[in-house]
Amino acid sequence: MKRIRLSILSRFFAVCLLSAVGFVSGCIYRSSDSGFKVIYNNESKGKSTVHSGQTAPVKTYKVALVSKVATIPYFNLTEEGAKEAADDLGVDLISTGPQIADAEHQIETVERLIGQKVDAIAVAANDPAALVPVLQKARQRGIDVITWDSDTRPEARTFFVNQVDAETFGRHQMDLLASALNERGSFAILTGSVTAMNLSEWVKWIKMQRETYYPKMDLVDIVANDEDPQKAYTLALEPLDRHPDLKGIIGVGSISPPGAAKAVSERGLEGKVKVVGVSTPTIMRPYLKEGSAQTVTLWSPKKLGYLTVYMAKQSAGCENAL
Repeated sequence: MKRIRLSILSRFFAVCLLSAVGFVSGCIYRSSDSGFKVIYNNESKGKSTVHSGQTAPVKTYKVALVSKVATIPYFNLTEEGAKEAADDLGVDLISTGPQIADAEHQIETVERLIGQKVDAIAVAANDPAALVPVLQKARQRGIDVITWDSDTRPEARTFFVNQVDAETFGRHQMDLLASALNERGSFAILTGSVTAMNLSEWVKWIKMQRETYYPKMDLVDIVANDEDPQKAYTLALEPLDRHPDLKGIIGVGSISPPGAAKAVSERGLEGKVKVVGVSTPTIMRPYLKEGSAQTVTLWSPKKLGYLTVYMAKQSAGCENAL
């Protein structure tokens, strides 16, 4: 019977922030239209009783959660957490993201959100540099900006909600593959993007760990798939074909391991080419069972979504209090 390994890094789930106080409720809607809709508001909740017995309005914050791409399970899970936070905390919440994981489409998304005069934008950046001007524009218009999942340059945001330490995670992925390969053999990296800061940092530390501890392992290929599930599969076939002696693949980005595992399965290389990486258990379960993937690592995307909405509201509240 095959042993299925699920590596969990929840203890490394961290947040880089200034401060956080208080609790905040609302709802979520994803739209590809020119305007983003809020289908839950807090008119019934946005009141508090004062000593005179009269009611006074309490500001309801409108928070926009922007993912890297709107069509993959990982960000669907973060959206679930964001929805739960909105229900608990008292904000109107918009959730959206581009259909294509690139900076150009995210910039268009942020521009539309600026036009809607939201109070806070939380963005998982596809490019740390390209988004700086539009995020700075949002801040100049009085919109608080934070990043989550994937950071920008510091001058573009208030703080970054970080799901995992990049060095710990990157080194861990290299260790997992090394263990599966008895610390020898060639391998490839299948990454979701060459521009997203989190993925680039993970790849950097994978390479650093290999150089330091695994001299008998050779990194022979790095392929980027633009966070597209179909491209993840088709591009995973390329290193398998280019390098007949390939022994392993590290999938960086949640759609990379299933793409790699599917390619390994199609080529009939289960057990001969080892696949590890970061992805959701639901997607990876069949590949883990059949042996076309060995280990999948993940934190809680739902908690990441919840925490991001919480911090966005708190940050917007601090800005408005100044």
